[in-house]
Amino acid sequence: MFNNNVENLTDVLEFHLIALSEDPDLQFLLFGLFLSVYLVTVLGNLLIIILIIFDSHLHTPMYFFLSNLSLIDIFFISTTIPKMIVGIRMHSRVISYAGCLTQMSLFLLFVCMDDMILTVMACDRFLAICHPLHYTVIMNPQVCAILILLSFFVSVFDSQVHNLIALQVTCFKDVEIANFFCHPSEVLNLACTNTLSSNIVIYCIGVILGIFPVLGIIFSYVKIVFSILKIPSSSGKYKAFSTCGSHLSVVCLFYGTGLGVHLGSAVSHSPRKNVVASLMYTVVSPMLNPFIYTLRNRDISNALKRLHSRVPNITTYGFQLGS
Repeated sequence: MFNNNVENLTDVLEFHLIALSEDPDLQFLLFGLFLSVYLVTVLGNLLIIILIIFDSHLHTPMYFFLSNLSLIDIFFISTTIPKMIVGIRMHSRVISYAGCLTQMSLFLLFVCMDDMILTVMACDRFLAICHPLHYTVIMNPQVCAILILLSFFVSVFDSQVHNLIALQVTCFKDVEIANFFCHPSEVLNLACTNTLSSNIVIYCIGVILGIFPVLGIIFSYVKIVFSILKIPSSSGKYKAFSTCGSHLSVVCLFYGTGLGVHLGSAVSHSPRKNVVASLMYTVVSPMLNPFIYTLRNRDISNALKRLHSRVPNITTYGFQLGS
């Protein structure tokens, strides 16, 4: 239960996060579950990054963006799950004020980066399928690097605006955050002062950085679908669509879980349900991305086979040297 009758707090040194379960018998199970999920996510995304770096067949703009997406997913899940795992192990729900603002800032940074990179990847597929003759000229290495840097700076701007607004809050109604991490909306909801102007700024930025990327992705895929339908052969249609099928699955997963979080918090005021929705968004999406690209992407699957074929050769060669 959250205490709504406490006095306004002006000198907050720490916040209390919600526990996933108060049952002592479930703590060890939760610790093992989320530790396993975290390791699978990190190792899966690292595998994709390693494949793209060391396999020359994957040195294309699409996989350059994918490697950055995998790196961001590692950072994204690392902003929330390690703190939760430590909290479960130490039986502590406390997070310092500075730690809360840092976690909130990093969370926003990597969410926005995910959003931006998914949009860039959609534009990349649009150019590759709809304008193949100009693709290599437009999507050269310099342009790819600029797009990643631009995504980073936009994300930093979004993150720091939220951080500056949070720093303006000097009075809190409570120290209990109704989530397992410092979610920006949950932190601002604790403010005991009027936050109307701050909410307007946040919503305006959210609309700009949320709606425009979505519209860019929709526009890209509408054009892609029309271009694919013009391809005469069924094998050509399948080949063209297979190059963007994995990305489309990741887009649906990312925005689907994100939309679920916002709809869930708007419809239900139950902290437990908000936690479940947030887990889907912050944990499930980064964890499933490597599986989607590994199982649905032929180039990644072939790169895995080539890596697997090299491993025995390397082992045999090392044995011969040792003997």
